[in-house]
Amino acid sequence: MLMLSWPLWAALSAAFAALTAIFARVGLRDVPSDYATFLRTLVILPFLALMVSLRGQWQPLSTIPGKAGLFLVLSGLATGASWLCYFRALSLGPAAQVASIDKMSVVLVAVFAALFLGEALSARAWAGVALIVIGVLIVSHR
Repeated sequence: MLMLSWPLWAALSAAFAALTAIFARVGLRDVPSDYATFLRTLVILPFLALMVSLRGQWQPLSTIPGKAGLFLVLSGLATGASWLCYFRALSLGPAAQVASIDKMSVVLVAVFAALFLGEALSARAWAGVALIVIGVLIVSHR
């Protein structure tokens, strides 16, 4: 089933993230970065509420286990901080360079997943992570 394929969803995420950078770079020409992030969030909330409603996924907050709730809150705070930093960087620098440095998150996820989640990457996968670092350095260097 194509719709249940995580690579498809990951590729779509990458495509929408790319569009986010391009659309934001244009929108940030006349709007302060923090306010632009706020406006973006105002669009996201009703969109997500619609998606949760269409998929019938609403549930009482009391059904969320405490540990899961804590980590979802931490994830939300990290997302907000990431968005604020990303939009500030986009307002100050070229989209291609900002986005390439932002993709260092791929490297950090690999390292954090190994350290904190016990996920093991193969030597080949670590070589790919190293190539991402090299690519970021090449694209982001002026």
